[in-house]
This record gives sequence, C-alpha cells and structure tokens, in this order.
Amino acid sequence: MEIKYTKHFLNKLEDLFSETDYILRYEKGKFQSGYCILKDTRIAIINKYYSLDGKINSLLEIIKQIDIDTKDLSDKNKKLYQEINQTQLSF
Repeated sequence: MEIKYTKHFLNKLEDLFSETDYILRYEKGKFQSGYCILKDTRIAIINKYYSLDGKINSLLEIIKQIDIDTKDLSDKNKKLYQEINQTQLSF
C-alpha cells in the first residue's frame, strides 16, 4: 500500500479510528513521539501542531500498536486496516 500524504487519506484514517474503541484527540503537547496513547482510558492524543505528514505517520503508528477488533469495522475500513497491517512503515 502506498501512503498518500493528503487530507483525504488523513480523513480515511480518522474514519477507521472512529470505528474503534479509542477516542482520537488533537491537542497541544510535548510528546516525544508526537503522540500519546492512554491505553487504560482508550484515548490517543496527537500533537495538533504537527504537519499533515506527521499526523498521518502518527495515526499509522497508533493503528499498528493498538488492538482493533475487526468485527466492529465496516468493509471499507476493514480492507484499509488489513492494508495498513501488511505495509512496512518507514518514515
């Protein structure tokens, strides 16, 4: 899968994320990796001042790290999730 750094692709990732148990928030923060995952409360926070590329890369990393139940995903998001998991991320 080719990663496209566009607003449309970011929206697709956010849509996939919205179907999970996690809540995605964009906030100001000094996270060393650009994002923070609070696993107990199922919240993922991304630095809101990150560039579009940084937000997409952070979302991809988070999606690979968390456990997502594919039964809860729509067909298009299930396909996207499988493509993301088969892709080697290199930033």
